[in-house]
Formats: sequence, C-alpha cells, structure tokens
Amino acid sequence: MATTQQRLLLSGNEAVALAALHAGVHLGTGYPGTPSTEILEYLDHIGGKAQWSPNEKVALEVGIGVSFAGGRTLITMKHVGVNVAADPLFTAAYTDLIGGLVLISADDPGMASSQNEQDNRHYSRAAIVPMLEPCDSQQAYDFTLKAFELSERHKIPVILRMTTRICHAKTPVVPNQDVTPAPTPEFVRDIPGRVMIPAYAKPAHHRIRAKMAELTRFNEHSDFNRIYPGSSELGIIASGISVMHAREAAPQASLLALGMTWPLPMALIADFVRSVKRCIVIEEGDHLLYEALRAEGLMVEAKPEMYRFSELTVPRVRRILAGDLSPEPQPPKGKPPELCQGCSHRPVFEILGHMDCIVAGDIGCYSLGVLPPFNAMDTCVCMGAAIGVGLGMRHVLPEAQARRVVSVIGDSTFVHSGLTGLAEMVYNPPPTGHVVLILDNSTTAMTGRQEHPGTGRSLGHEPTNKMDFAAVGRGMGIKNVHVTDPMEDPQGFASLLQELLAKDELSLVIAERPCVLAAPMIRVYEQAAEEKLQTSCAGAVGH
Repeated sequence: MATTQQRLLLSGNEAVALAALHAGVHLGTGYPGTPSTEILEYLDHIGGKAQWSPNEKVALEVGIGVSFAGGRTLITMKHVGVNVAADPLFTAAYTDLIGGLVLISADDPGMASSQNEQDNRHYSRAAIVPMLEPCDSQQAYDFTLKAFELSERHKIPVILRMTTRICHAKTPVVPNQDVTPAPTPEFVRDIPGRVMIPAYAKPAHHRIRAKMAELTRFNEHSDFNRIYPGSSELGIIASGISVMHAREAAPQASLLALGMTWPLPMALIADFVRSVKRCIVIEEGDHLLYEALRAEGLMVEAKPEMYRFSELTVPRVRRILAGDLSPEPQPPKGKPPELCQGCSHRPVFEILGHMDCIVAGDIGCYSLGVLPPFNAMDTCVCMGAAIGVGLGMRHVLPEAQARRVVSVIGDSTFVHSGLTGLAEMVYNPPPTGHVVLILDNSTTAMTGRQEHPGTGRSLGHEPTNKMDFAAVGRGMGIKNVHVTDPMEDPQGFASLLQELLAKDELSLVIAERPCVLAAPMIRVYEQAAEEKLQTSCAGAVGH
C-alpha cells in the first residue's frame, strides 16, 4: 500500500477516529466513558458522522443494524460499557455481518476513573470474536483499518482493545488513505444468517467456531504480530502498552509483540518460547495470556500476583523481570477530587447528609458526594443501580430506616439505565413508597460535558429532540413528580424531601440546574441555534 508522507502527532483515540474516517465509516456510535470519549468527538470534529446513544447496548444494536444494511460502523465504550453491550455482542458473533463492525473496548487498568479494574480480554474468548491490541497510536490507526477488513472478510465483529495509556498518549502516525473502499449500504435478506432462533443459531455456532479456526491459521503468519530479536537468554511475550514497557525495561531481550491476542498464534508462540532459555509473559491485569500458554504446555513465567493490580510501568516491569517481591514505593498522594465550587449538587448532598438519609448513589460526578465534607452516599455499584438498590433496601429495612432511603441518579445516567429502574419501582412498589432524585445538570459532566437525550442537543451540540423527565415519570405512573432547583431554594427542597419521605407513595424529584462548567457553553449553543433558526426563517420568507 502506498502511504502519504503526512506525519501527525495523535493520541490513540484520535488515531482510531482518523482511521474510521479513512475507512469510510458510515456511522460511529457509543456512550461517553473515560478513556474512550474522545474517539467519537474527534470523528465528528474531522467530518465523520458520529452520535451518542443512550447507553452502550443501544449503541451496539444500532451498529449491528448499520452492518446488516451493508455499512461500516465503529462503536466506542469504556470497559464496563461492554458489560452493558454484552447481550447483543454475544449473539452478533453468531450472525453473518455485511459491513465491517469494530467495537472499541477502552479498558482502565488502575481505575483512574472507573468502579472496577476488569480485563476485557475475557470478552473475546467468551463472545468468540477476534481481538486486536495496539501498542501505540500508529498501530491504533493501522489496526482499526485492518479490523474493518477482518470483520468484512469473516462477517464477524472485531474488538479493538485499548487501555488508558494507548487512548491518551500521543505518538507519531503516518496515515494511509489507500484502503479498501467502504461498501455501499444495501439491504439483502438473509434470514438464517440474522434471525437467531434456535433452528438458525445452532448451525451459526458451528460457523463461528469454523471462522475462529480460520482466523487462528491466519494469525500464525499475520503482520499483527512482531518479533524483536535479542538475547536468547531472556524472551518476553507481551501485547498492548506492555510491549512498550518491556522494550524499554529490557532492550536486550527477545520480544514477541502480539497484536491479535485472540485467537492466539500458538505455533508462533511455541517456536518463540523454544528459542529462549527463559520466557516471561508481561501483561497488565489478569493472567489470561499466561494461563492460555500454560494450558498448551509451554514453559513460560507469569508476573507475581502483586503486579496484577493497577497499570504496569517500566520500573514495575523491571521489578517483575528481577523477581522483586519487596513492597512497592507508595505513589505520592494527590489532591482528592471534590465537587466544583458552585456545583448545583452541593446543596443536595448537604441536605441529604443533614437529614441522615440512606443514599443509594450512582455513577457520575455526583458520586463525589460520598467524600467529605458531605459523606452523603451509602452505595455506588454501576450505571443505573441507584434505583434498584434503593428499592431493595426499601423492601426489607425496618420502616424507620426504609423511610430514610433515597435513590440519587444523574440525568445522563438516568437515560442510560435508570428508566428500567423506574419501571421496577412502579411495578413493585415498596410498602413505604420510594423517592428517586434525578440530579439534572444538563450534561454528562464526569466524562467532559457531553450531550445526551435529556439535553436537547446532539453530539455536535446541534438542536434535537429532548426527553422530558417529568413527563416520563408521570407517563410511567408516578403521581408525585416535582421539578425544583435546590440551589435557588435549598429550604424549599429540604421541606419537599421531608414531605415525600413521609408518604407511602412513589415520588420523583428532578433537581434542575446546569453544570457550572457547562453553563457558559450551553448558552453559546442555544444562541447559535437561535441565530440559525432566524436565518432559516428569513430565508424562507425571502423565497
């Protein structure tokens, strides 16, 4: 392939977006979540078509529809988002896709901004789909292009697994726009290949296993994997960012850098292991690669258990190679996070704490209500769990405690997965009723102030339809629905909350005030929309 001479400095996220543009992706979709958020934002910025979905499951389902119609699609999410999208992912692997479908899993080892440290390499094995792992921005770009080719060749989803350092670190990228043109979308009926009832799913399972066998043979000689020759005394097997750490920590070692990490090229790996006296697997997170190689009878070493946690670094890799099990130096303590000064959530948590409420919390910047000086959140599990967890406590606690339970959820999180919790509340109401509090700050604040269906603006901040939370609550059968501004009238909010907690009824309170950081830009977006509308109206009158 001929490449352009242009040389760019891009983050891994930007590199993926640029590759998607060059691949002619018809639609990029996803849900914002660090460290993946910038992919779709940059795709939109450089002229691609991108949109936010209410959650990751919907995003993947939209992407599957694009693929069935013959279009190329990129779906982005952080590692815990794949949990939400897992239902369609596992069945999509059985179907025969048409347009290339690439799913970005942006993992967060070290939990820089996540509630767990799961290793999403497990998903490729469980869902029976291939996985690619780039080690820098150039590979993020190249692997994205190749992922679309693999997807279309084998009619299968492809997972591109990124991690925080790959997503955010900037390295040089030489783009290559000489790629296979995107197909023209067109629907062709294929009922056995797309309707996964048992009669069609059973043969589909055999087909997907055959596809993986074919991909295994391909991976034995693919250019996804690379051997860096070195000493025969020490060999290292690594993937992703661990490749870079290993090259710097032990430049003299022989290194097998795996780019397609499922299905594994076992013959290639076995030859490499036999070529060195000592071979160690350097991998962040779980011992997946090590366990797979040991299951094949290969004599490789694993990192000690203490290095399973958090991100690997060059010094940590040096310690692993040296077998150093001494306590690691403690990182310097940074300034703890806190709610912004002027944040509309502050009076809410002050009042919840003062009233000694039992708060079932959720994922968002308001999760910081658990920290001093508020100490006003008692649970936080996953997106949307505030409502279900609060209901569970209401059902079984003694009445005096049950009446103190409040579910607190953000606006973007409510759209993401709070709607079904509200349906549960209406369908199975606790004897003491329940109070759900939506903290509506008109943005997805924690991940960088992105839009969602409750803001009335699209990914590019253009006007679109807006979900009415109060109308949704009433439409679902909740009679006590209140819209308030706790910052404007904190005493009125406290009185309202006290009144609702005393009722044996279901209540929904929407606390509305824009995020203090987003408010200036929201005014700019609204002004631009108004000017655009006036220009459009003037043009219509002129004609």
